[in-house]
This record gives sequence, C-alpha cells and structure tokens, in this order.
Amino acid sequence: MKLTSQEEFGLRLLLSLGREGAGGSLTIAELGQREGISAPNVAKIMRILRRASLVRSTRGKTGGYALARPAGEVLVGEVLSALGGRLFDPEFCDRHSGIEPECTHLPDCSIRPVLGYLQAAIDQVLHRLTLESLLCSEQEMTASMRPRSVVLPVLPQVS
Repeated sequence: MKLTSQEEFGLRLLLSLGREGAGGSLTIAELGQREGISAPNVAKIMRILRRASLVRSTRGKTGGYALARPAGEVLVGEVLSALGGRLFDPEFCDRHSGIEPECTHLPDCSIRPVLGYLQAAIDQVLHRLTLESLLCSEQEMTASMRPRSVVLPVLPQVS
C-alpha cells in the first residue's frame, strides 16, 4: 500500500487544525505555511475534507477551516478513505478486468482473498486510530505502538 501525497498532506492539515483545539481555525495561507504545502494544494485538499464533513469553513476576514468534530471522533481510516479510497474494495475486480469485460479469474481467484485480508488488517488499525491519538510526538507514537504478528494461512507446497 502506498500513501499518496494527498492522503499524507490531508492528515497533516487535519493535525494542524487539531492542535488548535476546540473552536480553533486556520486559513489556507496559515495551513500552507505551517505544513510547507502550496496554497492551491491546501485549498484542493480542504475542499475534499469539507465535502467529507471532516472540516467546516467560515468565510470572511476571521474565517478559515476548523475540524467539524472533536479530534477524538475523527478516525484516521475515515480521513484516508475520503482522500484516496481503500486499498481493496469489492468492485476492484470490475474496474481492473484487463481487456475483457470481466476478469478472467473472477470465478476462482487466489489474489482476491489476499487483498481482502490485507484490507481487513489495515482497517483494523486505521479504524482504531483517531486524529487525537496522532497529536503527539513521533517518539510517543512509536512507544505506544506494539508490534503485532499477523498469521498467514499455510498453503501446500506445489512441486
């Protein structure tokens, strides 16, 4: 899974807003300056986040963007889905069928269960993390993360 720049920038922008606390807001220029992101790119990302009801905007001289809900109620998985979608969804095979109308492996595919398993594991992590849980230092986050093993199915060896 690759994190796109839009997804990373979106998380960073939301964290900047989260650091402002309840009721705090920032303008596009302030967000861009804090995160080192161009104003047009900030505007584009904030438009996506507003449409996903993750931020609210206020017009005028004292306007700007603020979180639509408390940081503890905004799931990281929700943010990433709004900005870029999921690694794997059930319609994946319909969109990536090659030159045929349907994937030639649709009736029996060994790849589909693996991608579904990966998506479930990713969802399990991303739907437990909130913006509030990310409002800490890298060292604090690293200390809070516990390595977990993932059990993969053992398949018979093909000779």
